[in-house]
Amino acid sequence: MSTKIAWPVPQPELPDDVHGALAAAARAASAAYAAARHRFTRDELAEEIADGADGTPTMRVDQLVEDAIAEAASRCGVNLLSEEAGFVDNASAVTLVVDPMDGSANAAAGVPLCCFGGVVAVDGRATEALTTWLDTGRAWHAVAGRPVPYRTSGRTKLAGAAVSMLRPKPASADAWWRVEQAAGRVRVLSSTVLEAVLVAEGSTDAFCDPGSDTHRIVDLAAAMVTVPAAGGVVLDAHGRPLEIDPDLTRRWSGVVAATRPLAEELAALVSG
Repeated sequence: MSTKIAWPVPQPELPDDVHGALAAAARAASAAYAAARHRFTRDELAEEIADGADGTPTMRVDQLVEDAIAEAASRCGVNLLSEEAGFVDNASAVTLVVDPMDGSANAAAGVPLCCFGGVVAVDGRATEALTTWLDTGRAWHAVAGRPVPYRTSGRTKLAGAAVSMLRPKPASADAWWRVEQAAGRVRVLSSTVLEAVLVAEGSTDAFCDPGSDTHRIVDLAAAMVTVPAAGGVVLDAHGRPLEIDPDLTRRWSGVVAATRPLAEELAALVSG
């Protein structure tokens, strides 16, 4: 019998200088996730109830959290680019680019590895990022061009590195195995947004999609601000530019690494 998830969801611990709309979206995500866990069982949270703007199925927990974020964006008068809804035009020069719940399968199952990831984009340029770990309230904030209070590990070589990856898929299994054999340690946490900030703060050395082209821009947007601010690099394994684009059918194989040499070594290994 499917049960509800017992433990509470805290509000995120946000710095005072977070953009108002970004802070409102993050708080709305946490509150909606808390309410959803109180109301629905694990099976109900995981139920696929629609198809998102990116063409993939939408779980109930995704929809509930995104609806709350969309309401917050509307109240703040900013546009929204989000995984399920796509682009919502509120006639603003400012757009929130968000992954409302990265790691939704974890969230629905009660595995405490899921995140909100959001970026403030002004006329298409990312200026600020916020990641919140929903089950703990922990937050990472970065403003483009400003230093952050954390640094990557500085590792430059894959040998001995701790690397997180997406789970292997049939088309990327060979590349996944190549990376696994070269790295010192491999983890699969199933939350790109979380895995990217762990690279930014030096808890792990790198993260990658081993060539399956799973990532949408909403998966990588927060990392594109946060990781470079901490001394790291975000790129596509196949050399394609990472661009904020309302077309959520575009895909990338993201590589997030402590340094450019490590990112390029990973990308070369993934590309074969």
